[in-house]
Amino acid sequence: MRAMIIDESAPGTLIEADVPTPDPGPGQVLVEVAAAGVNRADLLQLAGLHPPPAGAPPWPGLEVSGHVVAAGEGVDPALMGAAVAALVDGGGYAELCLAHADDLVVLPGGYDVVAAGGLPEAVATAYSNLTGPGGLDPRDNTGRTVVVHGGSGGVGSIAIQWLRATGAVVFATAGGPDRAARCDALGAYGIDHRSEDFVRLVREATGERGVDVILDVVGAAYLERNVSALAEHGRLVIIGMQKGTTGEVNLAPLLFGWRSIHGTVLRNRTRDEKAGILADVRRDVLPLIERGQVRVFEHERLPLAEAARAHAAMAAGEVFGKVLLLP
Repeated sequence: MRAMIIDESAPGTLIEADVPTPDPGPGQVLVEVAAAGVNRADLLQLAGLHPPPAGAPPWPGLEVSGHVVAAGEGVDPALMGAAVAALVDGGGYAELCLAHADDLVVLPGGYDVVAAGGLPEAVATAYSNLTGPGGLDPRDNTGRTVVVHGGSGGVGSIAIQWLRATGAVVFATAGGPDRAARCDALGAYGIDHRSEDFVRLVREATGERGVDVILDVVGAAYLERNVSALAEHGRLVIIGMQKGTTGEVNLAPLLFGWRSIHGTVLRNRTRDEKAGILADVRRDVLPLIERGQVRVFEHERLPLAEAARAHAAMAAGEVFGKVLLLP
């Protein structure tokens, strides 16, 4: 089968190559890939900063959609031929990809199987962090206030939709007035981080109370400002480090405001943790997907061979939503 692998002779470069077709083991399925979603973690892996878990293919790709064409021992035979979206440990940039059966979402009838390639990673990341360390309710967040940094990204755009569907008030930062306006269209209060101060705007909008939760992909550059934007008992959940890994923060607001900081990574969670997250997604988010309340916003569909072009667009901050690679 064809795959986009990392060129060992030129680190940081993807090349098209023929690789062995994998066989599904117990509890696994083989998915004929319709689309693979591009994630920032793929860029980090290419740079040598985010290695795949043990046993995963060495080439990138954390989410795919397509049809089940083979199944290992112990897999429900009803999955054969099913249209699915899958969270995978790696190897999505290929014509075929292994997935654990527990990490599948069977798509509703008539759902665009290509668009679904941008669902699993974004939905699992947003939902698990907002309901886990973020402490939000899986179904009803009426009256809760949340800041989503990177609201124009794949995770951010999904997070806004899920939060609005569950009743939360959402503030979303994005780069530039056009991208902030698109966050407005999703139901958030869009904030252009290039020209506006999100801390001031959030505190003014909440009567100086601050927000209950912040979902952050920025990292160090926003650390102290994020804490300043939190309400008492507020929670900062850091899921990315786009602008630095090391920062300073005044501990007094944390202590006296009972605020907390959490950091998480989805890819390296245990098998049981991932299966639990996907089970929760099927229970709580899939109905919203079926009703059209949560969907993928596609920036572009590209041939698999143009993965490097997709990475360049993401690195340049040009992408709103998801880029999908089609084998």
